[in-house]
Amino acid sequence: MFIILSIVLLLLLMTIGVMVGPVSIHPFTVWKVVFSKLPFFHESIQSTEATIIWDIRFPRVILGVIVGAGLGIIGTAVQAVVRNSLADPYILGVSSGASVGATLVIVLGVFSFLGQYAISFAAFLGALLSTIFVFFFSQINGRISTVRLLLAGVAISMILSAITNFIVISSPRAEGIRDVMFWMMGSLAGARWEYLFIPALIVTIAFLYLWSQFRSLNLLLMGDETAVTLGVNLTSFRKKLIVITSLLTGVLVAVSGAIGFIGLVIPHIVRLLVGSDHRRVLPLSALAGASFLLLADICARIIIAPEEMPIGIITAVCGGPFFIWLLRRNSYSF
Repeated sequence: MFIILSIVLLLLLMTIGVMVGPVSIHPFTVWKVVFSKLPFFHESIQSTEATIIWDIRFPRVILGVIVGAGLGIIGTAVQAVVRNSLADPYILGVSSGASVGATLVIVLGVFSFLGQYAISFAAFLGALLSTIFVFFFSQINGRISTVRLLLAGVAISMILSAITNFIVISSPRAEGIRDVMFWMMGSLAGARWEYLFIPALIVTIAFLYLWSQFRSLNLLLMGDETAVTLGVNLTSFRKKLIVITSLLTGVLVAVSGAIGFIGLVIPHIVRLLVGSDHRRVLPLSALAGASFLLLADICARIIIAPEEMPIGIITAVCGGPFFIWLLRRNSYSF
């Protein structure tokens, strides 16, 4: 029942997301143009509205679905890995690593020979390196504990954030500082069809793997000793989850910037609705994360139109109070 409602809500928000903009578009026109692009429909629509829908707004909506879904399932997995309800996709310092890479491109022009892919490549490389550092510093004698993992993630994140701030204040151009700040707060404005394949593929693979491991994820919530007793190779499984979630976060940050609170709040909302079974939590977190990000993007484009507000501001304003309310609830438990 929740799955069906979530899909209906997602389709509704996708339609509204394409309709909103300087040129108003009828909802039937949105899907008429979209269906005309499918192989089994032979009708071709040539108009200004069709160009706006297919070349500009629909890629943005699809990117929002991909990023939101990815952040939702990452948040679910990370909270299971560290067994901490306050954890989110950025607790491992991946976002800070990606920000260093993107800042180097925007401010100093590093990797400029890669053209339009420079930011994505640098952000992904930064995320990957920060993950390796966190992974290296959190293990002793080949074993990783939850506490060491969290502390290593916080330490690496603080160091990389300081490096990012130093690069930003060293920028000789005011425009460069503004571009970096806007990117760091998240945006879907750079969506293009050619940018969607890789994040979509990685989100799909990560989701299918995590969903296939729902039983092990459920056992992690019961404690390390219980999980090991029931047959989970804890060290190996945690290593796989850390690598998968970190790389997925790096890819998403590379294409959309650092959008916070979705991975933190969405899994909690889903658990309140359907319980803690990851067989249901993971797909619902993906759908809810996608819907939440589309709603935030719509608000970001409307509130100060014709200008655009960074999405991270919207998600923080909505997610922060909700999370505080959640913490005050005595009946909620992870």
